[in-house]
Amino acid sequence: MAIWKREVTLQQLNQRSQGTLVAHLGIVFTAMDDQTLTATLPVDQRTRQPFGLLHGGASAVLAETLGSMAGYLCTEGEDAIVGVEINANHLRAVREGEVRGVCRALHLGRRHQVWQIDLYDPQQRLCCTSRLTTAVMSAQTK
Repeated sequence: MAIWKREVTLQQLNQRSQGTLVAHLGIVFTAMDDQTLTATLPVDQRTRQPFGLLHGGASAVLAETLGSMAGYLCTEGEDAIVGVEINANHLRAVREGEVRGVCRALHLGRRHQVWQIDLYDPQQRLCCTSRLTTAVMSAQTK
């Protein structure tokens, strides 16, 4: 059973990101099924730290992007999503290629959501696991 309340295409999600940090870093939404949203992030000069590894902050941006967009897709009307807390455990260094993030819901409440976002390196090994808590801002509370 699908958790999404909004009907959108991957093309629309990627278009919505134009002119934002998401597009600047090269994040692309690549897949969506009934329960998960997936996006990729290139490991290049935009996303590496000075020692040549994927920057932990870039991993967090990918995780927050996925969780926030997934959260938005689980709302209706004028409701909006804002991040409340994010954590990321960096498990494996990545030097090149791209990482793939897969987002799935842990909790979908009326006011809060909790998302699990796992990032995989080019060899499909888990390189980062993140949890994002979001708040649902209803049209009445904005």
